[in-house]
Amino acid sequence: MDCLAPGWTRFDKIKEIMKTKTIVCAVLSVAVLAGGLTACVSEKDQEARLQAQAKVSRGDAEKIALAKVPNGTIKEGELEKEKGKIIWSFDIATPGTKDITEVNVDALSGEIVAVEHENQSEQESEKKKEKD
Repeated sequence: MDCLAPGWTRFDKIKEIMKTKTIVCAVLSVAVLAGGLTACVSEKDQEARLQAQAKVSRGDAEKIALAKVPNGTIKEGELEKEKGKIIWSFDIATPGTKDITEVNVDALSGEIVAVEHENQSEQESEKKKEKD
């Protein structure tokens, strides 16, 4: 025995179910997109807050970091909060090698707080961690 509303056929019931599924999918899609946009805005807000607190400019921090890696070229740089400190973090390539030297400069004092050397496999594993 079917549970159909009076005057409905099986086809009517299937159409109603499909319409409901379409609406649910549309609502979920909008929710996912809104969440993604919120994350982007939050990231930019966070970066702006850090910029406002930093006393050392990016240019000055780059000069400080490059002094640690002679003939180096900055491949990436960002302002971030790590272990409670606001730092400029730079990935610096050295000519003749595929290794990267990551230099962290305190964004308040201009002091170098960390220097790490990463070979190619370490760089790849770090990028995987960042994606996750």
